[in-house]
Amino acid sequence: MTQTLTLEPGPEPCLRLRGDWTLGHYRQLRAQRVDSPGDVQRIDAQDLTALDTAGATVLLQLLGAERLRELTPQALGLSAERRALLLAVADAMAKQSNDRPDNRYRFGDGLAQLGRRMLSGWQQLMAFLNFLGLTLVTLLTLLPRPWRWRMTALVAQMHQAGLNAVPIVALLNFLVGAVVAFLGATVLREFGATIYTVDLVAYAFMRELGVLLAAILLAGRTASAFAAQIGSMKVNEELDALKVHGMSAIELLVIPRLLALLITLPVLTFVAMLAGIAGGAVVSVLTLDISLARYLAIVQEVPVKHMLLGLSKAPFFAVLIALIGCLEGFKVAGSAQSLGERTTSAVVQSIFVVILVDAIAALFFMEMGW
Repeated sequence: MTQTLTLEPGPEPCLRLRGDWTLGHYRQLRAQRVDSPGDVQRIDAQDLTALDTAGATVLLQLLGAERLRELTPQALGLSAERRALLLAVADAMAKQSNDRPDNRYRFGDGLAQLGRRMLSGWQQLMAFLNFLGLTLVTLLTLLPRPWRWRMTALVAQMHQAGLNAVPIVALLNFLVGAVVAFLGATVLREFGATIYTVDLVAYAFMRELGVLLAAILLAGRTASAFAAQIGSMKVNEELDALKVHGMSAIELLVIPRLLALLITLPVLTFVAMLAGIAGGAVVSVLTLDISLARYLAIVQEVPVKHMLLGLSKAPFFAVLIALIGCLEGFKVAGSAQSLGERTTSAVVQSIFVVILVDAIAALFFMEMGW
């Protein structure tokens, strides 16, 4: 039977459907037209032999979702199954249309978006402070109870986050130290002051670059690992199992990771300083005609306070990286997509916060004359 659609005029214009309205005749169905969909008062489907989702979609496109929902309950010749199919397609398309964002620009949209981002940032800050307070309370509760310390978990996290990160931290800082020395030599050679390249490398890595590069590496390497590990446990409902057994997830999962970073990041920072200075030494000896003894003598003249200032920032960075990684892991909603989003968010937030705090610390040290 030919697939046709006819609008019969009258006091109540009737839309008559004939033939198979199925996917196999989709091209023919798409050629059908209704000049005035708003005039249709009834649907006559007594000659309709077959109907599937493709045919229902074509009919919806001809009449519109709202009109189809109004006419379907009183349609003639429709079985209960076909009537349910038309209503389901109409409801789905209407919901999709309502959920589709309006991309038209309106005055104040940019301000509204800025407000939403500021509100989201404020909520994240409050969530972080709340998590920080909860972690500190749990830590203070555990300190006088050594029988509850998780030494095995602490050592395992120190090995994973600290010892395993030594090669990449040392290599990166060695290469950056060489680059800084090359850059310093290039600029200072014009003034006949290449000897000050040694001071440039030493001051840069003791005060800033050593701790900053080590923290950024841990933010990308360890914060993502913390978020992924805890997020996977939440997806697998292991955190719910801990609650059922009356065990604290903060005590079991967060405290060992936090203490591990507090111990290992200052050590990694010291390794980063030595690696950066070593990279500068290689460049100085090979290209600047500065002997190794002379290089080490100049480095020894640098006040120790600069190294202490750099090391003093490591514990703060460790706390931020560990808590942000763990918090993002607890925020996982239970799907693989959410796990990936939270892992990415942990890395981005950690790196941003580390650089922000380092900039604030640099301004503070400068104002204090340190």
